[in-house]
Amino acid sequence: MKPIENMDDVILILDSIIKESLKTGDTLGYFAVLYQKVTVKVKEEIQNNFFDDGPRMEKLDVVFAKRYIEAYFVWKNNEPVTQSWAIAFTEASNNNLLVIQHLILGMNAHINLDLGIAAAEISAPGKIYELEDDFKRINDILASMVDEVQQGLSSIWPFLRKLLKWLGQADNLLVDFSMKIARNGAWKFASEIASFEKVAWPETIRVRDQKVVDKTRLITDPGKVIRFLFQIIRWTERGTVSDKIQKLRR
Repeated sequence: MKPIENMDDVILILDSIIKESLKTGDTLGYFAVLYQKVTVKVKEEIQNNFFDDGPRMEKLDVVFAKRYIEAYFVWKNNEPVTQSWAIAFTEASNNNLLVIQHLILGMNAHINLDLGIAAAEISAPGKIYELEDDFKRINDILASMVDEVQQGLSSIWPFLRKLLKWLGQADNLLVDFSMKIARNGAWKFASEIASFEKVAWPETIRVRDQKVVDKTRLITDPGKVIRFLFQIIRWTERGTVSDKIQKLRR
C-alpha cells in the first residue's frame, strides 16, 4: 500500500477497495463507497473554505482515514485489529445483515472509536478545543448527504422509502441513528483522551473499544420489531453484493 499523504491518496485507496469488493462480492465495499462519498464532499468543502482551518481538516481527514484503511489491510492479512473493527469485518460474511447494518457497523467502529483518537492526535496538548467548531461542521456535511445515500439504498430495496416515510424518519435515518449521534460521542471521547498523557492512551482506547463493541448488538440484533421490518425490506432486496455496491456508488 502506498503512503497516504493527502485526501487524494485516501480517495484513490478507497477506490481500490471498492474495485476489489466489486470483483469478489465483498460486503466491505458498502462502507468503502459511503466513506469515499463523504471524503470527496469534505474535500470540496475544504476547497470552498467551509472550515475555519482547511489544512487542519485535511490533516484530520487523512489521520482518521488511515485508521480505517490500515485496519482493512491488516485484517485482510489475517493480523489483529481493534475489537470494534474485528466485529465489523467479521460480520461482513453474515448474509443475514442488510446493507444498512453493514454501513452502521463500519460507522460504529470508525466514528465511535477512530475519530476521537484522530482528533486528539492532530491537536496540540491542551488545545483540542480549537478544533471543536470545525469538527462539528462535519455534521452539516453528513446531513446534506443523507438523501443521496438513502436514494442508493432505496434502489436496492424499493420498499424502503415507503417504509421510512411510514415510520416518520425518511430524512434522518442515517444521521440520527448513527452519524450525528456518533460524532457527538466521538467529540466527547476526543476531549477525554486529549486530556491524558499519551502514555495513558492505550488503556483509554482499550476501554473505549470495549464500549463500542458493546453497541454492536444493537446493530446486529436490534430486537423483534426491527428484525421484522428488516425482513420485509429483505424480501424486496434486488441484486448481488456487487450490484448493490454499484447502486450505492451512483
